[in-house]
Amino acid sequence: MAEKKAAKKATKAASPAAKKAVRKPAKKADGEGAVLAKIAAMPAPYRAMGERLHALILRSAPALQPTVWYGMPGYAKDGKLVCFFRADKYMTFGLTDKANLTREEGAPHQLLESAWYFTALDDATEAKLSAIVRKGAS
Repeated sequence: MAEKKAAKKATKAASPAAKKAVRKPAKKADGEGAVLAKIAAMPAPYRAMGERLHALILRSAPALQPTVWYGMPGYAKDGKLVCFFRADKYMTFGLTDKANLTREEGAPHQLLESAWYFTALDDATEAKLSAIVRKGAS
């Protein structure tokens, strides 16, 4: 009984940052579970592409945290969403404005690549997407 009271007292005395640090691993697991549930709900053949894309993103940029963003699988770094994908008519992969996008110095207006769609995820497409994820998350 005394041990329980001491543990409870220590938890109350802990700083908010310490409490947040304790919750973070559970949040990552919850995020990944929610993303995997969204992927599992995708119709074939997008479900298999989503599973493969999820693994590719985590392998290419291990610092990214899975999360659901506007009902889509998303991946964040330091709490800021970097990339996402969804299955509609095609499988769409996109980068957000928080991704590391290259912009030419001095150019007043630019059109930056930020979204791609595909109907199959072959090795060549996977290699290109992996490079995009690595750069976007850097």
